[in-house]
Amino acid sequence: MPELPEVETVRRGLSPAMEGAVITQAQVNRPDLRWPFPERMAERLTGARVLALRRRSKYLLADLDSGETLLVHLGMSGRMTVSGDPLGQFVHDHPSAQKHDHVVFDMDNGARVTFNDPRRFGAMDLLETATADQHKLLSVLGPEPLGNDFHEQYLVQAFKGRNTPVKSALLDQGIIAGLGNIYVCEALFRSQVSPRRKAGEISARRVASLVPVIRQVLADAIDAGGSSLKDFRQADGNLGYFQHSFDVYGREGEACKRDGCDGIIERITQSGRSSFYCGKCQR
Repeated sequence: MPELPEVETVRRGLSPAMEGAVITQAQVNRPDLRWPFPERMAERLTGARVLALRRRSKYLLADLDSGETLLVHLGMSGRMTVSGDPLGQFVHDHPSAQKHDHVVFDMDNGARVTFNDPRRFGAMDLLETATADQHKLLSVLGPEPLGNDFHEQYLVQAFKGRNTPVKSALLDQGIIAGLGNIYVCEALFRSQVSPRRKAGEISARRVASLVPVIRQVLADAIDAGGSSLKDFRQADGNLGYFQHSFDVYGREGEACKRDGCDGIIERITQSGRSSFYCGKCQR
């Protein structure tokens, strides 16, 4: 599933084609994805101008001049790609329709935005912009890890007294919004913290040191266009390439990359997810 860097990469790719443009025609080709589309979605979107395209956690949010906000979740295999962009940043010709093109937006600037999702775990909804933050999917989220509300004092307080492994605590969307398995594994490696450690037992100094590391891992991944392991593509259809920089994720049995460490990357299962780490230099 795309994590924060992948969704932010898509947002940045869609922004030149969507922000400020009018949806001249919205085409909805099926009644649902993970859940049913809102009533009259195509009609409500057609003719609306996109005022802003933003991200909250792993959700894309398009604020419209109609007073509504389109919420998009890419799910496991969802892609939003652009064709025909007049700025010359994308493929010029619109491709032929594909089997899993479930929602298509034609913009007044000549761009076409296509949501393709073979596994149909993605989702869309229409919310009132004024109260969008109160939506059940958004109201439970913690602070953005790249935002001002995520800081050392906050994380120290959030971890205090927690008996869950630090890996699970960092994946808790109510503590930090948008972090996923890949980037938590990478951040813990850079911080030399074992995913087995209980969150509440880590010293305040080490917890605080996680904050800049998490920020840097995410920034590095965004700069690399995200990680393409299976289905993820950027808005222009290209692959991300941060997967080539993984220190631990997916490297079970391989040598630790840390200078001076002769450890081997291990994999354990925590809460049904694989954790990759070096048992020698992560404590």
